[in-house]
Amino acid sequence: MDVDMSENVYKQEQITIERNTKETQINLTLSLYASGISDIQTGIGFFNHMLEAFSKHSLIDINLICKGDLEIDMHHSVEDCGIVLGQALRKGIFPVQNIERFGNCSVVMDEACVSCDIDISNRAYLLFDMQVAQNGFYGKVGEFDVELVEEFFRALVMQFGISAHIVLQRGKNLHHIIESTFKAFAVSLRRAITKNSSLQIPSTKGCL
Repeated sequence: MDVDMSENVYKQEQITIERNTKETQINLTLSLYASGISDIQTGIGFFNHMLEAFSKHSLIDINLICKGDLEIDMHHSVEDCGIVLGQALRKGIFPVQNIERFGNCSVVMDEACVSCDIDISNRAYLLFDMQVAQNGFYGKVGEFDVELVEEFFRALVMQFGISAHIVLQRGKNLHHIIESTFKAFAVSLRRAITKNSSLQIPSTKGCL
């Protein structure tokens, strides 16, 4: 049977990662099974908003400060934040035990709908199928380059060591599509890491 949350078995261990390169300096503190409270400072307003949504809907507390070479562009900051978040999630969740392992969700935002399916598999794989009309997944939301969304999730997934399929079901407005993407990933992850004492190691192989 599922573990009762009242038993206080949901750990809220703080995980801290620091990453310093010539392109970015990042400090991250993350708490699993928390309240979805965040303090995000990347210097990129739209990206801050997306990470706040990720924190809120995953119930993962995130404090993240990124100082990047924004005078060049946003690419290094967005990708490196994905790297650091993936590293922190891996540190907090692996070795995998007593969790559901699989999670999925579709999130609607007005005309947009994005689905996300996650397997905490210890095998990194990202399927990112976000074709918008005939234009692919390009353009800008404000000053934010839309193509950086895939770079973020690829970095996160590869460092985390999970399989994730992120698929646009429908939508036209790029802001709506991206926000649905972050929320769908957040809810899928929250469901995948839900505690279940019956699944000591959720694999027929006996390990992940």
